[in-house]
Amino acid sequence: MHPKAESAGQETERYKKDIIVIGIAGGTGSGKSTLIKKIKEEFHDEITILSHDFYYKQHDDIPFEERKKLNYDHPNAFDTDLMIEHVRRLAAGETIERPVYDFTIHNRINETVLVRPAKVIVVEGILIFENKELLDLFDIKVFIDTDADVRIIRRILRDVNERGRTLESVVHQYLTTVKLMHEQFVEPSKKYADIIIPEGGFNRVALEMLNERIHALLKERS
Repeated sequence: MHPKAESAGQETERYKKDIIVIGIAGGTGSGKSTLIKKIKEEFHDEITILSHDFYYKQHDDIPFEERKKLNYDHPNAFDTDLMIEHVRRLAAGETIERPVYDFTIHNRINETVLVRPAKVIVVEGILIFENKELLDLFDIKVFIDTDADVRIIRRILRDVNERGRTLESVVHQYLTTVKLMHEQFVEPSKKYADIIIPEGGFNRVALEMLNERIHALLKERS
């Protein structure tokens, strides 16, 4: 006799047990990307990364000069509902097509990227702990805590070198929106973290402890 095939529901439940979802939050320039890079070095192809930045809302109806003035550090700037749907599907073992955002034009482009599930799904962003529905999807919640002066220097370097911004525009954006939104939304969300890591991926001891916890959780669910 042939073994009985799993039903769709059984298969989804199996994936739910096997897959771990980790949320990594923290202010702009806090070191989230560095930490994720270090985690990826440990888990290689067993990790899938999803950034909240991919899910900035589309603004085809707004001219470029006006898009430049929008507040991109407020929760309303993101299509978080779509991200929640995608995280759930990845956690259920499904492949998704995530949006692509172009920071040089402050808008999404008409392309998507195929993202396949993995044993470890890492979701990162400055505001991912602000939304309770998204927060509840994380098995491990990590907050990167870094001094404000370090964060602004890192943001300037990133936005000028990688996102085509001028120094003046980055400083203006930081003083008018980023700093205020950090104080109003990002910093208060730190209370939801299971683990708070100073300096992110540069904190070797904390990184080793986090990797050990991920390995232990994977072993529990295997």
